[in-house]
Amino acid sequence: MAIRNDDLINAAREARKNAYSRYSNYNVGAAIVDDQGRLHVGCNVENAAYNLGNCAEAAAIAAMVQEGGKRIVRIAVAGGYSEIGPCTPCGGCRQRINEFADKNTVIIVIDDSKEWREYSVAELLPESFHLD
Repeated sequence: MAIRNDDLINAAREARKNAYSRYSNYNVGAAIVDDQGRLHVGCNVENAAYNLGNCAEAAAIAAMVQEGGKRIVRIAVAGGYSEIGPCTPCGGCRQRINEFADKNTVIIVIDDSKEWREYSVAELLPESFHLD
C-alpha cells in the first residue's frame, strides 16, 4: 500500500515527539518515502556543542541510506516550539535533501499560513550546488 501524504505528515509529527531539543526547545520531525516506497523517520537531536547536533531531515536521510534507499521521493517536515508552526528545512538540510532528490521530489512543510504546502527542491534551493 502506498504511503499517502497525510500518513507521511503524521509520521513526521510523531517523530517530532521524540526530538531532543533541550537547548532551543524547537522540536522537528521528518519522514521520508524513498524510491522503494519505504518510510524512514528522524528527529532533531541537539548537543551542548551546537554544531554537533543533528537535524531531523539529516537523521531521516541517514535512516534511509542505512536501509538501502537511494532517492527521496517525498519528505515531510514538522517543526515548532510547543505547537507545529512554519518550518522549512534549513539551508544545510536543503542541500542534504538535494543530494538524494530529483526534479520530482516533493517537500511537504507547514507554511506561514499554517497550511501544509508542497515544494520542489528547485523552489527551496534554486541554483543548487552539484558535483556532477
